[in-house]
Amino acid sequence: MTDAAAGGRYDLRHPDLPRVAGRSARMLASLIESRTLGPPILARLIRDAGISAFRSRELSEPPTGAPLWPVDGDLAEPGAVIDGIEELLALRPLTELPYSTIGDHATAYRTGSATPLAVAEAVLEAMRLADEAMPPLRAFLSIDRDDVLAQARESTRRFDRGVPRGPLEGVPVAIKDEVDQRGHPTTVGTSFLGRQPASVDAIAVARLRAAGALLIGKTNMHEVGIGVTGLNAHHGTARNPHDPERHTGGSSSGSAAAVASGLCPAALGADGGGSIRIPAALCGLVGLKPTYGRVSETGAFPLCWSVAHLGPIATTAADAALLHAILAGPDPADAATLRQPPVRVDDIAGGDLSGLVVGVYRPWFEDADPEIVAHCDRMIAVLVDAGARVREVEVPELELARIAHAVTIGSEMAAAMMSHRADRGRHGADVRINMAIARAFTARDYVHAQRARTRVMRHLAAALELADVVVTPATAIVAPVVRADALRGGESDIAVLSALMRFVSIANLTGHPAIAFPAGTTAKGLPIGMQAIGRPWEEHVLLRMARAAEAAVDRAIPRVGFRPLLEACGRGGERVAGIAQSEPAIESDSGEWYDRRIR
Repeated sequence: MTDAAAGGRYDLRHPDLPRVAGRSARMLASLIESRTLGPPILARLIRDAGISAFRSRELSEPPTGAPLWPVDGDLAEPGAVIDGIEELLALRPLTELPYSTIGDHATAYRTGSATPLAVAEAVLEAMRLADEAMPPLRAFLSIDRDDVLAQARESTRRFDRGVPRGPLEGVPVAIKDEVDQRGHPTTVGTSFLGRQPASVDAIAVARLRAAGALLIGKTNMHEVGIGVTGLNAHHGTARNPHDPERHTGGSSSGSAAAVASGLCPAALGADGGGSIRIPAALCGLVGLKPTYGRVSETGAFPLCWSVAHLGPIATTAADAALLHAILAGPDPADAATLRQPPVRVDDIAGGDLSGLVVGVYRPWFEDADPEIVAHCDRMIAVLVDAGARVREVEVPELELARIAHAVTIGSEMAAAMMSHRADRGRHGADVRINMAIARAFTARDYVHAQRARTRVMRHLAAALELADVVVTPATAIVAPVVRADALRGGESDIAVLSALMRFVSIANLTGHPAIAFPAGTTAKGLPIGMQAIGRPWEEHVLLRMARAAEAAVDRAIPRVGFRPLLEACGRGGERVAGIAQSEPAIESDSGEWYDRRIR
């Protein structure tokens, strides 16, 4: 790896605090929470994490409380029809996939090859098998079988009458357990929240439902989203379908596991510090964090107001674009969404990137595992072959961006959980440690971080004046191993957290849209993701680039894989919608193989 201290003005540090897990993590959490021993331990942790140096930085900028970007031109109207949505259903993948796409479902339903009810039954059976495996997939926290089947019957009847509600009619979609879905609790990955089921859908969920989505359940997540591995000591940890002994990434862990295992072609995620893009990258998927204010947060658990984003995790760029078009748009109940331009998905299809300028900040780009860097360099060559040209850019003061984001999201999460202070001891040890550090931030720290945000927004905007996108690896490491001592008591591993977040958190701080998409596979068969950060409101540029990249990537077959659409079509080994269907299996940690055909 590149030395973080080298590279001229490249200043991004790699915090390397000791890893603690299990009993040691619980003991450290108790010590930090102690009134007598806690303050000196916290002071040491804050110093080692770089916060003390941040406090001494001189900043002249005024604070930016939320990264709301101006709009040139017309504003989007609530409920406006978006051109190009139906065309996305007809887009075929540019390479053979081990998944069924949204378009595959639409084709099967419209031709009568399958019904939403048959698909729902196959999905529910696949969910059962996934959680009976060793180790269990644990993609979902809440499943209501009767509700799923009732939705599917209504959807099937609509197809029978020739009146589907929208482009997602009957398509299975999963919802991260940070976002309300009526009839389900919203636990946010905790053991104590969500005592009552939500009575109404969040706006994002309501839009998916109105478009016809078959909502199959609430997905697992890293507790309160304050970690990015996906570890959850309360509900069980979601496993990476490409290697069940490894993490999915988080915090949208279950959403990525559900899509990567084929249980659904798309899922709703939430991203406060890479929580859509990290699991998408580690699981070989496309994950889009839209521009701040593009998608309503109404009905999402209020964890981190100024860095929070909802967006899709999907099999392909076309599927991500389809969900994005449905999710985005003004919401009168969310003021941040009211001033946005119309959504564009009309130019996603083409593989021609002529005129696109790809910015690369080399010291940052190369600050990752060499195998990841090599694959991402090859992907740049693919983009160039498609017509793009490369330009060297600089994004200075990345260390300032890292700390400002950490202070911002930590302070906001600590404030969000204030009303649940009586339940602090019920968090996992890693959450207790991180929350204790966050509570040690001061009002001055938070305001200082917002002044830093103003400067970092200017830095990234300057780079994006020279290039249409800035590309990096999505993560600096591949999916980390799930370690046994972390499963019950939790784990605090700052080195892993830093490597997973190295490229992603800046876009949360600045509000720029960013996408993660597949860039290759390691020699061990683990997915590698690439990230592109774009100008505000230009999600269509990111999706267009991700679509072009798909043609050059052979997608690995997950070791935990299901094909419910194939089962519903009753064609165990045939081709459906033009895509070869394979039959992967689940491998347990003891080496025993479980046949996963749904009988």
